Amino acid sequence: MVVADSNSFNKETLIIRHPKKYPLKLWVAVVGLFMLSGIYIFSLCLKQRGFLVIPNQVKLRARKQSCHDPSTLHLEPQYLHYPEPTSYNRNECACTPVRFFAILSMQRSGSGWFETLLNSHVNISSNGEIFSVKERRSNISSITQTLDKIYNLDWHSSASKNECTAAVGLKWMLNQGVMQHHKSINEYFNKRGVFAMFLFRRNLLRRLVSILANTHDRNVKQLNGTHKAHVHSKDEADILAKYKPTIDITSLIPELKHVDKLGTDSLGYFKSSHHIILFYEDLVNNRTKLMDVLDFLKLPKQKLFSRHVKIHKKPLSDQIENWGSVYATLKGTQYESFLNADYQL
Repeated sequence: MVVADSNSFNKETLIIRHPKKYPLKLWVAVVGLFMLSGIYIFSLCLKQRGFLVIPNQVKLRARKQSCHDPSTLHLEPQYLHYPEPTSYNRNECACTPVRFFAILSMQRSGSGWFETLLNSHVNISSNGEIFSVKERRSNISSITQTLDKIYNLDWHSSASKNECTAAVGLKWMLNQGVMQHHKSINEYFNKRGVFAMFLFRRNLLRRLVSILANTHDRNVKQLNGTHKAHVHSKDEADILAKYKPTIDITSLIPELKHVDKLGTDSLGYFKSSHHIILFYEDLVNNRTKLMDVLDFLKLPKQKLFSRHVKIHKKPLSDQIENWGSVYATLKGTQYESFLNADYQL
C-alpha cells in the first residue's frame, strides 16, 4: 500500500485563492446602473399615481382625465374644447368645456356695449378688439397664431376669467382683415368649431351719426382733453351728444349702400360657419334677446349688465345739423325707414 505524502497532498489540493479584485470603474458602472433602474421604476410608479417626472423639475400634474359633461352631449365634439394654458393650470375647471366665439361687427354698431354685457357673465371672457393692432392681422399666419393664443386661454386681458372660463373670444371688426382673409378665416372657424356672432345696426344712418361724432371727439377731445369712445356717466354722454354733425348728402346714399353690402357679403362668406345674426336695435328693445345669445353659446342663463351709457338718445332730427337736406335725400329711397324712430330708451 502506498501512503501519500501529506506534504504533497497539502501542496496539491489545499490551494487558497484570494478574492478577485474588480476595477473601481466597474463598481461605479454597476452602482450607476442600479440607480438608473431605480429612478426609472420610481418614475413609472409616479406617472401611474398622477405625477410626471421631468429632468431638473418635478411637476405635480393630474393625469389626463376623460372629461364627460352630460349637459353637452348634444353638442358636436368640435364645439367642446379643453384648453391647456401654458401660463397657469385650470385646476378644478380642467374638465369645464370651453366654447370659442368671435363677435364680428362694424365700428359704432354697439359691439363695445354688447361685449361688456357678455363679460358680465361669470363664465365668459371676451378679450376686446385684438385685431385693431395691424401687425396681428398683417397675414393669415399672424391671424391664426393670435387666434390660437386666445382660444388656448393664453391671452391675458382685464376680461380673462382664467380657470373657469366656459366661453372665450374677441371682438373683431370686418375691416380688420376679416373680409380680406375671409376664406381662410372661415376654414379656421369650421375646423376649430368657433361660434360666430354677427352684430349689425339696422339703422345705418344712426351709425353714421355716431361715427362722425366719434371722429369729431377724437380730434377735439371734449372730455377734459381726453377722447372717449364709450362713457359711463350721463354727464359725459350729454357733453358728447351736443355735437351735431353735418352729413355730406352727395356721398350719403353711396356710403349707406357700401355698408349694407359689407354686411351682406360677410354673411355670405361665413354662411357655412356656426353663426347667429344679431341687431343692436333688437337687443336694446328686448333684453331677453341676450338670453338667445347664451342659448347659442350653450351657457347658463344669468342677468347681464353694462356700465356703458348711451350717447345719442334723441331723435335724429335733433342730432343732425343739416337734417332737412338729409331727410330730402333719403325720402322715397330704400333707406327712407332710417329717418324714423327705430327703438325706445
